[in-house]
Amino acid sequence: MPEQIASDDIRTRGGGEEAGSKPDSAVVRDALGVGVAVGLSGFAFGVTSAGGGLTLLQTCALSLLVFTGASQFALVGALAAGGNPLTAAAGAFFLGVRNTFYGLRLSQLLALPRAVRPFAAQWVIDETTAVTLAQPTRRAARIGFTVTGLSLYLLWNLTTLLGAVGAKAIGDTDAWGLDAAGPAVFLALLAPMLRTTIERAVAALAVLLGLGLLPVLPAGVPVLAAALAAPIALYVAGRRQTGTRNDAQEEDR
Repeated sequence: MPEQIASDDIRTRGGGEEAGSKPDSAVVRDALGVGVAVGLSGFAFGVTSAGGGLTLLQTCALSLLVFTGASQFALVGALAAGGNPLTAAAGAFFLGVRNTFYGLRLSQLLALPRAVRPFAAQWVIDETTAVTLAQPTRRAARIGFTVTGLSLYLLWNLTTLLGAVGAKAIGDTDAWGLDAAGPAVFLALLAPMLRTTIERAVAALAVLLGLGLLPVLPAGVPVLAAALAAPIALYVAGRRQTGTRNDAQEEDR
């Protein structure tokens, strides 16, 4: 019998009960915790977007149709800083590309019906991916994905509307620092996932590139340049591994 991939954790015991199962209530609780905590930051996006010059309709459309916080904040931040709309859109697009890779993994893990996949794709973001991958069984993964996606989508869009409507009452968004709320949440979710040396190196180099090029490049371009951190770090790591192997071979001789 072919050996199944252990990382999927979807093996079953006799009688159909999944091994390492987790109570549905615990999955729902964890998923709601993430959905509510992150969903509230949609208020910050609404305020930031409206303060950056976007209309109420444009702001709400971004949350309804784009629904990926990091890309949304990157877009409105670049526009508010006077960046070219095409450059700002490109930066947001490249940030959103990561969701494609999430989808490749989640499609195997969730194994949703074909008719459902186009709708589920809208919810493939950092938070739903993190909750789904943390589950021990396929059933728990599906529950975690659904509850996180639904609660976060509804709350994010509601708070986006409230933030955009209340932006005038708040006044200067820079004084409140609300534009940093979204990126802060994103970093808080990302940090625990940086477990290997190469992952930490990529993150550190991306920060250096983004911040270092910020004063000299148009708004939005530093985000694109930061994407170079991954190939640079991988190239350096590859060179080191090659050098280590060569040294070992010379010692064996």
